Amino acid sequence: MRSLLNRYVRPALRSRWAHRIRLGATITLVSVVGTVVGTLLLAHSEVGVGPFRAEMSVSPSFSGGTEVDIPPLGSLHLDSHKGPIHLKVNLGSLDQGRTEALIDDPTAISAAGQSAVDDVTQGVIKLVLRALGASVLTSMLLAALVFRSTRRMAWSGGLALAVTAGSMGLAAGTLRPDSISEPRYEGLLVNAPAVVGDARRIADNYGRYADQLAQIVSNVSRIYATVSSLPVYEPDANSTRILHVSDLHLNPASWDIIRTVVKQFDIDAVVDTGDIVDWGSTTEDTYVSEIASIGAPYIYVRGNHDSIATEAAVRRQSNVRVLDDTVTSVGGLTIAGIADPEFTPDKSNDPAPVVGNADGPSSSPLVRAGEQLAATIESQPGGVDVALVHDPAMAPPLSGTVPLVLAGHLHRRQVSILPRPVVLPPGSAAPSAPATPSEIQETRLMVEGSTGGAGLRGLEAEEPTPIQMSVLYFDELHELKAYDDIQLGGTGKSQVTLERKVIGQEPEPTTNPSVHSGVTPITPSRSGP
Repeated sequence: MRSLLNRYVRPALRSRWAHRIRLGATITLVSVVGTVVGTLLLAHSEVGVGPFRAEMSVSPSFSGGTEVDIPPLGSLHLDSHKGPIHLKVNLGSLDQGRTEALIDDPTAISAAGQSAVDDVTQGVIKLVLRALGASVLTSMLLAALVFRSTRRMAWSGGLALAVTAGSMGLAAGTLRPDSISEPRYEGLLVNAPAVVGDARRIADNYGRYADQLAQIVSNVSRIYATVSSLPVYEPDANSTRILHVSDLHLNPASWDIIRTVVKQFDIDAVVDTGDIVDWGSTTEDTYVSEIASIGAPYIYVRGNHDSIATEAAVRRQSNVRVLDDTVTSVGGLTIAGIADPEFTPDKSNDPAPVVGNADGPSSSPLVRAGEQLAATIESQPGGVDVALVHDPAMAPPLSGTVPLVLAGHLHRRQVSILPRPVVLPPGSAAPSAPATPSEIQETRLMVEGSTGGAGLRGLEAEEPTPIQMSVLYFDELHELKAYDDIQLGGTGKSQVTLERKVIGQEPEPTTNPSVHSGVTPITPSRSGP
């Protein structure tokens, strides 16, 4: 055996052809490694698509295809071509310059949609050229380190160019343009049909809504001029100003509006009565991270679309105070709140609240949560100025325990005075007449509209749900003296409206029958401070 090795194998290994094969294999390996490394590190490009700054990249792949990331909603995957190249597109950032250009020129929105295909094509061409250059350059640099030979560097660069160009050619040759109609969804986009309903109708409505968006944004500034001419009530330096928001439902446009109002109205704190997201998934956590940029304390109670994980993500923000049968203080105001006890993110349309059933009010988890918060408020030394709940159905047990209850959930603004509780005389199980004003304080219920325009579902109607929020003014005695109702447009209504209400100047609103279907018996010990 040894003689055979000495006589045939070793001479063959030392031959010129064996040396050339080893050299060729080494150059090929260096070229392939350089191509992969160069593509991963340098094959990136950016392209403007409408107001977006799309980030494109390619990577080696056996299956090919295209992935489009749309934070925080998830991603969609297209079987657009075969390997060995995978295309990734990230639509996660807005370009400030392009966005401002769209705002300054509303007609540019339509033009941006028409030019989107050309923009993407130019981005792909730019990406291909960068991938070719990156693979050649990296392969030549790696060959220089391995061989220290200009000739072999040239061979490595040429081979890398051939490999990359061949891969791009294979991808182009197997291109399937109709794959856009057969996407595979991941993340929140898996639930897209349940969230947005009829996609064609929403696409049509969103087109009309987008045409008004630039005008709505520019008209936010009109709020400030309006405020200066509002009559009767002039907040003084001792006033505490609270911004009430609710039901943002994952609308990213809400944050810019909230930040603007906080700054211009000199807001002391923002209170959020829940449904900040749609599905309560961890994918939505990036949305709530915007809270940290608000510039004011942010007080939050969980809604029925918010999960425990959502609450935890909100709690991680540095300026947040999460209330769940707890009490906090801001600007001299004492605020109590409790989370919605029901987690029902799959509801396509939230129904009007219902209090109780045939078995009595105590069978409703919403009413029980309200009773739990009422007990917490009554045990609070000095009383509570404001109570926060998500669903107005949680409010009736709070009547008489707190002067003001803030809620959301209905996606429409309502103000009412809760019925005064019925007093149970000591030692008696039979209710007497409703308590008189001297026996128990009056409780005002203020239900906020959707500060997120109800999210994507707000586009299902003929006109999008308006964006609503309210600024509440409290005096040095912690009494609500006035409030500004702010509403931002909708399709065909590209204006900002602001209506100031001064407490005591107009007849108090009547009780809202959809919130309360009866009276709450209490004993005299339930009387407020």
